[in-house]
Amino acid sequence: MRGFAKTDVGKAREMNQDYYYIAKSEDNLQMYILADGMGGYNGGEVASKLAIETTKNYLENNFDKIDHEKEAILKLIKDSMEYANKVVYEKSKTEEELQGMGTTLDVCFIYNNKVYIGHVGDSRIYRIRGNNVRKLTKDHSYVQQLVEDGKITRQEAQHHPKKNMLTKALGCTNYVEPDIRARNIEKQDVLLMCSDGLTNMVEEETIYKIVKENPETAPEKLVELANDAGGYDNITVITII
Repeated sequence: MRGFAKTDVGKAREMNQDYYYIAKSEDNLQMYILADGMGGYNGGEVASKLAIETTKNYLENNFDKIDHEKEAILKLIKDSMEYANKVVYEKSKTEEELQGMGTTLDVCFIYNNKVYIGHVGDSRIYRIRGNNVRKLTKDHSYVQQLVEDGKITRQEAQHHPKKNMLTKALGCTNYVEPDIRARNIEKQDVLLMCSDGLTNMVEEETIYKIVKENPETAPEKLVELANDAGGYDNITVITII
């Protein structure tokens, strides 16, 4: 599979605290990782980059040591993210300006016609199959909890003033439990990974339409749309085909 990506600082922030990694076609392990950092000064930038580099290295160093069955791969992804959490958390205690930093983290690891997903935070992963779109992650956010509790509707959630408040992030505490799951992928499927700088600015129906039209150019077009709508946050989009 091939990945296409675009990241942008947006129109309101001074620094891009998003970070991503996409595997090259010749790489042994097909992994795609996205992180949206948070924290004052350069804390978010440090957290997102460190989380991705640690996760990537852990997966590369340990994949050949495990049984390549579904449960073992899921456990490896969980372990890699828990390890990254500890590394970021310990780093945050070394410098005053890094205290309280954290990041979202999403992993797509593709092996034998399956995508293995690890997820913490409110960045998102979608699978687009023909005219069917499925969100493969659940936001770890205060507003998502309100929706699940029936206190607000999904429409009200779109414009809720506390929609950026996370209930879970990587690196903020000594331990975090990521969501992990495996899903089948077919030849024509497209996977979309994005930070909330996209989904807070562009309607989901518009996102799907642009991805289906041309997955290769979609990241650039979607970043442009998010900026046209205000660009209030950093924006990162990855498509995998």
